[in-house]
Order: sequence, then C-alpha cells, then structure tokens
Amino acid sequence: MLTYAPVSEAGGVGKTSTAATLAVSHARAGHDVLAIDMDTQNGSLTYLFGPEYDRGDPEADNLVRHLVGRPKGAFADLPIEVEAGVDLVPSHNMLEDLHEFLLNEKEQAENFGEAYSMYGQLHRVLSGAGVRDDYDVVVVDTAGKAGPILYNALVAVRNVVIPFEATAKGQESIEGLDDLVDGLEASIDVDVGVLAVVPVGYKDTRDQREILDEIRGSGFPIPVVVGERGSLMEGCWKQQCSPYRYVEEHRSRKREYELDTLDRFDRLARHLEREAGLPTPETGTDEPEVSV
Repeated sequence: MLTYAPVSEAGGVGKTSTAATLAVSHARAGHDVLAIDMDTQNGSLTYLFGPEYDRGDPEADNLVRHLVGRPKGAFADLPIEVEAGVDLVPSHNMLEDLHEFLLNEKEQAENFGEAYSMYGQLHRVLSGAGVRDDYDVVVVDTAGKAGPILYNALVAVRNVVIPFEATAKGQESIEGLDDLVDGLEASIDVDVGVLAVVPVGYKDTRDQREILDEIRGSGFPIPVVVGERGSLMEGCWKQQCSPYRYVEEHRSRKREYELDTLDRFDRLARHLEREAGLPTPETGTDEPEVSV
C-alpha cells in the first residue's frame, strides 16, 4: 500500500494541486485511491474537486468526529467519489478546533489512567476502518504548519512528498520540514520517509540548478521537475477538477506544454508506486528531466 502526504512549510507551492493530480494519476493507473482533506483552508481538495458537501454543517458526520471517537456513522460512509477511482474524505470546519478536541480527549483518558496518543488518531481510524483492504493508495492533504493535524497525518502515512520552489526560500522550507520530521520521529518513535522532492515553477537558471544539486547531494530524491504551469492549475481551480479532466474536457485543443506537465506527474506517480511495490504501467522515462 502507498501512503503519503504532500507537505511544505512554504505556501503557494501547489501542495493541494500536487495531491489532486497525483491522486488522479494513481487512479488512472488502475489503483483505488483514497484522498483525505485535512487542510483547514478553503482552497483545499474539497474545493478543488467540488463535491456536493457542506463543510460548515455542524450536524454532519465528518473526519473530526471519528478522530475524537464520536462518529455519527461508519467511516466508509464519509468518502465521496470525485473522479473515477478517487474517493475523497472532505474537509470540515471542525478541523480548526481539532487541537482543543484532542486535548480534551487526552485529559479525559488520563483522568481514567489510560494512555492516549493525540497524534495517533488518524492511524487508529484508518486501521479500524480496514482502509488497507479497500484502497491501494492513500493521499492526505494536510496543514503545512506543525501541529496536531500535520502530526496525525504523518503518523498515519509515514511518508511525504515535498513540492517546493527552487529558490533559497524554498530550500529553507525543505530544511525546516526535515527538522520537523526529525523532531517528530524522536518524540513519538515513528520513521517518516521522503519519497520525493518536486521542484515546481522551474526555469532552469544557474541558481536553480545549484539548489537542485545541493538537494540531491543531501540524499533527497528528485524524480521529476515541473515548470511554470499557472494557467493549467488556475483552470483546474476554476472548473473544480483535476488537470487531467481539465485538459480532456475544458480545452478545445491540446497544448503540448500541458500534456508534458501531466506526463511528468504520471512519471512521479509511477515512481511513488514503485517505492511501495505497487504494479505500474510503463510511462515515459525514470530519469529526471528539466521542464521549462
């Protein structure tokens, strides 16, 4: 089973777009995919895919209720199919108060002399729901900042994909995330692996090439690099669909640079699948390429 979270401390690097594109690429390769939206921002997977769902309904069953042991139904009733092969557990406004909810649960457990892991609740929910039996891939879109949402995601999936801008600031965000992961591993004894670093908005300047060389020298894998594709991703947000559906259904003619972008995400998805031992269709080359 392949489980991971696209994570970045820096904003505006396409974390959610990366999660959506990879989820659909996995599904198009024949895998059953569960995407989980744990981002409290409105610009999240739930908005991008646009299912009929009211994230502000206080009466609706949602992931937070399951995390704190107060579900209104079965976990299997939460996912909504948003594109072929992709089920989405939508975000809910209760996520904004998750830290407080978990602290209350921890206090109650300790009052009864019971151990309670604030950061192990998503893992508990997914394990108890038998997600491994129903899905091949789980992708969690989570908050970028340190806290119980991110920690629950990392404990559950144990792997990260890091989209970043090939700038000094982007490089600093990777180093900060590496420190965060090291601290989490030390505090709760969980190994978190970096499956891929994904440069986005790449223009192949000398400075950018030097940054990529430094990152590779640090041992981080860079299977592909992706150039500036703002118009493609903006179109996806406007039409509320994945880049694949956008190109197929909302473009009167195919643009080579957009097809190239999708090919690169396909190659990245195949790399991730191979890391987990999943069967993969042959897609392009495995060698890193520069997308300009």
